[in-house]
Amino acid sequence: MQSDAESVEEYLAQLPDDRRAAITKVRDTVRANVPDGIVETMRWGMIAYEIPLERYPDTYNGQPIGYAAIASQKNHMAVYLTGLYMDDDLRDEFLDAYRATGKRLDVGKSCVRFRKIEDLPLELIGEAVGRFDGVESFVETYDAARKR
Repeated sequence: MQSDAESVEEYLAQLPDDRRAAITKVRDTVRANVPDGIVETMRWGMIAYEIPLERYPDTYNGQPIGYAAIASQKNHMAVYLTGLYMDDDLRDEFLDAYRATGKRLDVGKSCVRFRKIEDLPLELIGEAVGRFDGVESFVETYDAARKR
């Protein structure tokens, strides 16, 4: 379920109250932990955090590198964590830590799906978002993944 909102504020305003509250909590967590140099935008119909092309133009598709995203889908909400998709060791560590929280685990390759905010370990999401020291370390992982 993609939104045609042109701003994050418009996106949030379009959500039902319960979803707006949950997405806002996730957004606050992401914004508190995202490395400097990552910008918040609307892309692909969701709230996206990315490295601007001015900072890193050499992408495979001419689009900014996605770092994370937050979306309200038809049957769930989701947090997308690109770093987990690029590095199997990071993904395994994240999954182990998630299971240790005792919360219901519902993941795709790079997304964590949840139906209510209580299902999501926000502290762990914050740690995953802050996992990279900055844009440079994220780009190194991105470049290494592209070479594989």
